[in-house]
Amino acid sequence: MQRILQPGDIEALDRTSPQRVRLPQPASVFADRAARLAQKAQDNPIGDYLLFLSHLVRAQQHAAGAVQTAAPDEEAIAQAQQHSMPLLPAASHVDPAWQGVLDQLLDAVRDAPGLPEQLAPTIERLRALPAPERDTLARRVLVGLLAESDDLAAAPFVMAALQVMFADRASRLREADIPYTDPATICPVCGTAPVASVLRIGGQSAGLRYLHCGTCATEWHMVRVKCSHCESTRGIQYQGLEQLQPGSAQADQSVLAETCEACHTYRKLVNQEKDPLAEPLADDLATLLLDLLMGETDFARASMNPLLPMSDVDPGPDTSAPGPA
Repeated sequence: MQRILQPGDIEALDRTSPQRVRLPQPASVFADRAARLAQKAQDNPIGDYLLFLSHLVRAQQHAAGAVQTAAPDEEAIAQAQQHSMPLLPAASHVDPAWQGVLDQLLDAVRDAPGLPEQLAPTIERLRALPAPERDTLARRVLVGLLAESDDLAAAPFVMAALQVMFADRASRLREADIPYTDPATICPVCGTAPVASVLRIGGQSAGLRYLHCGTCATEWHMVRVKCSHCESTRGIQYQGLEQLQPGSAQADQSVLAETCEACHTYRKLVNQEKDPLAEPLADDLATLLLDLLMGETDFARASMNPLLPMSDVDPGPDTSAPGPA
């Protein structure tokens, strides 16, 4: 029996129409990320930390199975679309349930193999921190206000819990719900700057470049050779270990630093066409050597990796969500 295609089915089969937004599937996002971190830990200068993070991300995968967030109402969707603003800006939409997820993650990694010795006191401090102070810390982490060393140490655990909540929330949306944001360089769901961009393979996304949100794991399409920080199309170049350190035994052309002469920032481009298992957040972490070499240039990193916060990043334009006129 032959099935008659409906209009939505026809659009899904249209390869000339790029998929504008890729909404996350939390179980697979965290599973793929954990596997990639474990793989990239081998013979990596920060291999022990990557292996520890693989345990943390695996704990995220388990926690994601029990999380249930509420989808935004139609009024919120209409308002975001009307004003070209992110649908649910992260810092102002922290679900109280994130604290239970944090406790679950802390329990899971407290005795994990490879736990850096200096992080053990951080875990105990977070467990004892009162709920209001946890919420304040969460908002500081989300907006990048991490001046104190204690905040920097706690940030990966806090972000890991928040990622579980925000990825679940994003997964409950429809592509039609997602606004076109201005600027287009922030996540249209939660307003966060992308951690990296990725050239995808397979299906409707094959050969397309997407910006990957490090908070909710939403991906949104942006054409190639366009700065993912200031949207300039001039002076875009690509730097890899092979270019920055000729003869490097670790040269990996699946991850390059995309530099922009207009804003003097860089953000990594992860290429699945060269490595089908590449995962944006994990591969960004695993190529810290590339960041160290870029630190010797006049290009600043455009945004931090949420599981390895840095203080030396370009603040960029004001990406706070605009309010209604």
